[in-house]
Amino acid sequence: MQTEKRREVAERIKEAREFGDISENSEYDDAKNEQAMLEQRIAQLEERLRSATVIDAKDLDTDVVRVGSAVDVQDVDSGKKQKFTIVGVTEARPPERLSNESPVGKALLGHKKGDTVEVALPNGSKRKLKITKIGVGLQ
Repeated sequence: MQTEKRREVAERIKEAREFGDISENSEYDDAKNEQAMLEQRIAQLEERLRSATVIDAKDLDTDVVRVGSAVDVQDVDSGKKQKFTIVGVTEARPPERLSNESPVGKALLGHKKGDTVEVALPNGSKRKLKITKIGVGLQ
């Protein structure tokens, strides 16, 4: 994006300018819009890289739920068992890989095996989940 794509967009802008009056030039407008979107996307990715944290699986313990943990839970009311891996927002792939910012992920963080957590769901209902096992989810 920073090299090839920027060059391509700059070339499109240059070619569009050669068509004449840029005030009524749709090719120029399209190229400038593409350039703005490209620069915005580059800025987003750079910010994500600046704030990223690498979690080494060998550094994770299984005492407390944290980002990188694999958590087995059991719904207190229904008895249904589920397993989640708690990950950062960009790695979330529900229902198995939950974001640490999702309602369930946020509720589980910091808790230990045997704890029961109450999760407020987006639809207004609540679930009680008992943590039955904590393991290392990132390998």
